[in-house]
Amino acid sequence: MTAPATKTARQAQISAILSSESVHSQADLAARLADDGVQVTQATLSRDLVELRALRVRSEDGSLVYAVPAEGGERSLQSSLSREVLDTRLTRLCSELLVTAEASANIVVLRTPPGAANFLALAIDHSVMPSLLGTLAGDDTVMLICRDPHGGQSMAERFLSMAGSRDRTWSE
Repeated sequence: MTAPATKTARQAQISAILSSESVHSQADLAARLADDGVQVTQATLSRDLVELRALRVRSEDGSLVYAVPAEGGERSLQSSLSREVLDTRLTRLCSELLVTAEASANIVVLRTPPGAANFLALAIDHSVMPSLLGTLAGDDTVMLICRDPHGGQSMAERFLSMAGSRDRTWSE
């Protein structure tokens, strides 16, 4: 196989590898690329992974592997990871990061510590919840929009349940 001549081709090859194999580290990925005739520095590989929005997620055997988001509008991760693994990751992050959850009609507002909202929103996006239309994240706030016009309260309760507490809502 000849080495890709462009950044786009190299990143496509990285995506293909991460979608079909369990890759545990950047060194493993660089070695796999080298096997295909692609020489890449660690710095370039790191930038490529950031641009591809690759994440390290826990595999079924408990080890960390890289995964990339699917192409187009699909929101699932491309790897050998099961939905159960992604849901377990979201539950763990909720237990660590969720401070409060409030609902109004089809909108849920989740509060996190400063700087954690984008991280939690990304995990929510990758968890593939059919009842969720989308997320918006700021520094310490994630807004969820539910498909059901009155689904906010049940969605807030779901997140509080994942966080291990049902009493983190504020009431007025």
